[in-house]
Amino acid sequence: MIIKPMIGFCPLASGSKGNSIFIGTKNTRILIDAGLSLKMLEERLSHIHMHLRDIDAILITHEHIDHIRALKTLTSKYSIPIFANSDTAHAILETMDHIPKFKIFSTGETFEFGDLEIHPFSIQHDTLDPVAFTIETAQLKLGFCTDLGFATTLVKNRLQGCDFLYLEANHEPSMVHASSRPMVYKQRVLSRQGHLSNAQCAELLQDIACIKLKHLHLAHLSEECNHPQKALGIIQNTLNTLGLKTELSIAKQHEISKAVLFHDEPILAQ
Repeated sequence: MIIKPMIGFCPLASGSKGNSIFIGTKNTRILIDAGLSLKMLEERLSHIHMHLRDIDAILITHEHIDHIRALKTLTSKYSIPIFANSDTAHAILETMDHIPKFKIFSTGETFEFGDLEIHPFSIQHDTLDPVAFTIETAQLKLGFCTDLGFATTLVKNRLQGCDFLYLEANHEPSMVHASSRPMVYKQRVLSRQGHLSNAQCAELLQDIACIKLKHLHLAHLSEECNHPQKALGIIQNTLNTLGLKTELSIAKQHEISKAVLFHDEPILAQ
């Protein structure tokens, strides 16, 4: 049996306990974020027949621990370049006892890596210089956008025309208010520097979805202040209203999520 490298992407973990996404093409394999423990990250990659030694680079969205947890041990064991903007790189350095192999990008400026064209764009979150990414490869456009409290005009413009989307649907406001979380948490999550609700995700989708949108992952769902079926119901209604046949799934926290292949080729072949 021949194991073919995945040409597509797979969310390895999504949520407040850790975030990471694998993206692979014929020539390039990257992660967006490394917010799991090193052991867990290696285990999740093994489910898609990948290993960290196969990874060419790691893109970092921002410095919160659920996006960088593995970096300290990972960069001491593997010589994988870490792509981040300057402010995020400086924040990561404060958690390190060594200097990783950084590649600094400028927020808002497109750069190329392998056969990927990567555009980091600014989002509103309570960190130094948080970004989301669009990635273009083989005439496909992918959008990865979580950890934002408000979808600005810039966000909407950057996410136009995507074939695949990975969007935050973090919470239901009523469940946040009813939760046992401290008031400071509730205020943060509901603020413009916090996280998108299901309804805000739906509003964003109305502005950016198009006929070419093949698959949408709902990401960074709160385990206490949301429910997968609630999020799926709201977003499916939006897709129906827009007349789109987009496939919809949840990006999971405790296991890998549905892998999306760029072409209809199985990962395993005889």
